Amino acid sequence: MPLQIYKRGRVYWAKGWIEYNGRPIAGPYRRSTKASTEEGARDWINHETERQIRRYVVGDEQSKTFSDAIMLYNASPKAAKQLIPIVEAIGDLSLGAISGALLKSLGPKLKPKASTDTWWREIVTPASAVINNAHELEGTPLIRVKPYDKFERIAQDKRRGKLSRVERTPADKEWIEAFCRAADPYNAALVRFMFETAARIDQAVSLEPDDLRPHENKVRVKAQKGHPESWITVSPQMMDELLALPAKRPKNRKTGKLMKARVFGYGSSTGYNTRWKTICKRAGIPYLSAHPAGRHGFFTELVVRQGVDPVTAAKAGRWADPNLPMRIYAHAETDEADIRARFRTNHVQEDPVQTPNSKKSQKE
Repeated sequence: MPLQIYKRGRVYWAKGWIEYNGRPIAGPYRRSTKASTEEGARDWINHETERQIRRYVVGDEQSKTFSDAIMLYNASPKAAKQLIPIVEAIGDLSLGAISGALLKSLGPKLKPKASTDTWWREIVTPASAVINNAHELEGTPLIRVKPYDKFERIAQDKRRGKLSRVERTPADKEWIEAFCRAADPYNAALVRFMFETAARIDQAVSLEPDDLRPHENKVRVKAQKGHPESWITVSPQMMDELLALPAKRPKNRKTGKLMKARVFGYGSSTGYNTRWKTICKRAGIPYLSAHPAGRHGFFTELVVRQGVDPVTAAKAGRWADPNLPMRIYAHAETDEADIRARFRTNHVQEDPVQTPNSKKSQKE
């Protein structure tokens, strides 16, 4: 008997079999459709029928949809939020029907005003993670997506009237010292710590008193961006500066409750922003956020200004691949006008080579 609906209480249920070419292929069913209307129940039957027929025709691995793959994926709260509009757009598609080009095409539809970098980070990456997780667990098709190229990035920047990759200005020692002269002890120590260690702002503000080993001059930074928790060495001066700060218990802005004591007194990775803008204004220096002040400043200071080899600098800053910081974090500081002037330098011209014939003509 084909699937039929019937009502139990306020919800419609389905019973019977799903048939294909007059033959039962799935069932028997006696299941709630979770729909309170007859139309909703019939939509459930249509969707379930399509799914089971696809499974019967092409096999179980090929029949799984993106929505099925979502149920297999252990998403973080941030990733789950990013996946909601993606599921709404392609949830009913089978994994085998989802291509890299299709995932990339979701960007203009879901976030028309965003950059290609944002599309990649918030759409392509989480969607690919869901699909490839299903591949590992269930043997469903694997997906590889070609990144957006520079022409796609430039075209989208033109459409939205905004550049997506603005050159960052890294901090230098002069900027750090000017900032620290105008800052309170906590923010002065915070900026020095990130400039010296290349710690990310979230790693820095998460430091608790127990994360310090004064006798070894070591600080524990938490795991982040695929890197495990680790103990890093700081200078004795930096350790003295950290120990001089009485720990503060920041307040959780959402719950209003006091958090554990923190070395720098901040409860979140964005709490420093307003304070830093005030300090920079008072110091008469351009505002730099934590990332260019810390990681960008760290790598540029070592490699460009002090000539440390990139492999050593990358290891000290906990980059697994030195090519990454060389491409993103190392900022050239040579004056372009000086480079151009090198082509206008008058070189001393050497005397022309004297050949035997030229010597003979001179005598004559």
